Amino acid sequence: MHNAGRIMIWIGTILALGALGLVVLAARGPDLAGEFRTMLAAEIASDAGRAHPVVTEADIAALPAPVQRYIRRSGAVGKPRPASVTVTYDAQMFSKPGAAAMTGVAVQYDRFDPPKRLFYLPTRMIGLPVKVLHDYDGIAAGMRVRVAGLLTMVDAKGADFSRIETVTLLNDLCLFAPGWLADARLTWEALDDLSAGVAFRNGPYRVSARLFFNAAGELVNFTSDDRGTIAADGTLTLRPWSTPMRDFKTLNGQHLGTYGEAVWNDPTGDFVYGKFTVTAIEGH
Repeated sequence: MHNAGRIMIWIGTILALGALGLVVLAARGPDLAGEFRTMLAAEIASDAGRAHPVVTEADIAALPAPVQRYIRRSGAVGKPRPASVTVTYDAQMFSKPGAAAMTGVAVQYDRFDPPKRLFYLPTRMIGLPVKVLHDYDGIAAGMRVRVAGLLTMVDAKGADFSRIETVTLLNDLCLFAPGWLADARLTWEALDDLSAGVAFRNGPYRVSARLFFNAAGELVNFTSDDRGTIAADGTLTLRPWSTPMRDFKTLNGQHLGTYGEAVWNDPTGDFVYGKFTVTAIEGH
């Protein structure tokens, strides 16, 4: 998603060359929508055989007080912890401040043990259909962007991309699967009555974040300095990142935020590059 600006430049170049008759369209590659459906179905099927332990008060007793309140407020205590969650939401993505929104219905799948994240978004850029597919599997992550079902414009992978996707996985689970926050792979730091620090190590990647809660026990923001953007030459630039949440409702038996934003918190000012309205959450 953070590659939207680069994608827009590439698409503009293709359109310009096409107008001059200089573009030969590539052979049709694998359909990302079909790939996503196949992978998602396989993951959900594999989740059916996983254990679903019930989250107890004893499980969360050692966590910082605001994290305990959040897990209780979410309704996770006393219920089986899902093996995974699938979240559907209406998305608006922006390539730069002031740019027109790229809209679509996004679907993401998250599993924490073993780590897995899938994200699929069909949208349009400059009048062309665009499909985006993220796949975080184990400790390796990749992102592909296909334009008009013909050209793969982005095929991002490597250690830096995997690191920033590790932050995204942690973010997803904090926002949508609070029953997992007692997992032993998370290291917590008590900060004050309305915030806590968390760190997650997966393979060679260690990422951290700070969670902010309101007095009602709801998670209202997640911030991290371990995410960033990757330039065309592959250089990673870390940038403060946050995902403020609001509009708390009960979906699938969980009380969670249903509107969120993805924000680069730059010194020159905040840039909201994503807006998301959750329409469904399903546990597996």
